[in-house]
Amino acid sequence: MSAPGSVTVLEVAPRDGLQNEETILSTDDKVELVERAVRAGSRRIEVTSFVNPARVPQMADADEVMAALPRPDGVSYAGLVMNGRGLDRALAAGVDEVDVVVVATDTFCRRNQGVGTAEACEQAATIVARARDAGVLTTVTIGAAFGCPFEGEVAEGRLREVVRRVADAGPDELALADTIGVAVPSDVSARVALAAEVAGPGVSLRLHLHDTRHTGVANAVAGLTAGVTTLDASIGGTGGCPFAPDATGNVATEDLVYLLDRMGVATGIDLAATTATTAWLEERLHKRLPGALLRSGGFPDQER
Repeated sequence: MSAPGSVTVLEVAPRDGLQNEETILSTDDKVELVERAVRAGSRRIEVTSFVNPARVPQMADADEVMAALPRPDGVSYAGLVMNGRGLDRALAAGVDEVDVVVVATDTFCRRNQGVGTAEACEQAATIVARARDAGVLTTVTIGAAFGCPFEGEVAEGRLREVVRRVADAGPDELALADTIGVAVPSDVSARVALAAEVAGPGVSLRLHLHDTRHTGVANAVAGLTAGVTTLDASIGGTGGCPFAPDATGNVATEDLVYLLDRMGVATGIDLAATTATTAWLEERLHKRLPGALLRSGGFPDQER
């Protein structure tokens, strides 16, 4: 097994982590969550989404959250956008990067954003071009890249075509998302290799994993060995998609950082501080979160 000496862990708890929660955090608590992530060492954070608040009420205060955030040097704040109006809001709010989603299957894509995959690819290309002109880093995330809750298996040929369309848009980064947590390491190895082949060497690869079936950290290792340079994770393992039945949380940041620390892969993220934030977030959400480190502690001398 060959793993890199370091990897970027992109913190998604403030956006993907909160968008499926019944409890809606206050703007102040969302800002504190971001601040805690920054203090723990996170340098890329997906802080919100600029979408219709009627569809995702948890993100209704996106503009207010962005306006209240501190702006420390070296920290990049990302916003999710679905269309031109969302991009206008994101740019006005001062995001450092935008993430655009294209779902690999038509059924899920229509439920998620109201259009089929081909039209979503066209929209993504327009958004990427405009964001690039504005000097903002761009990511296109291919949702349901490993399986769809409505159409089942996603053939590699289908994924190849979607990756080609996305790569033609020229984003800085391409992310493969296991939106419903069905992937296993062999899937990750094969599909990251496919994405690298089609997108070419100029596009960075990122992996967005859900731990629905407890394969998340194993899939993260497979991604690293396949050449992924950025891994998404969410404090406490919060997360899920409002438009996918029974979607559960992302890989917990603290669980992933523990794994990488033990492998000798540097992340720059403090494990104790992140685990403490999980405890804080549990209090705000009034629920127990799935991350393991808050219960088990680290090994051999990590404080619980």
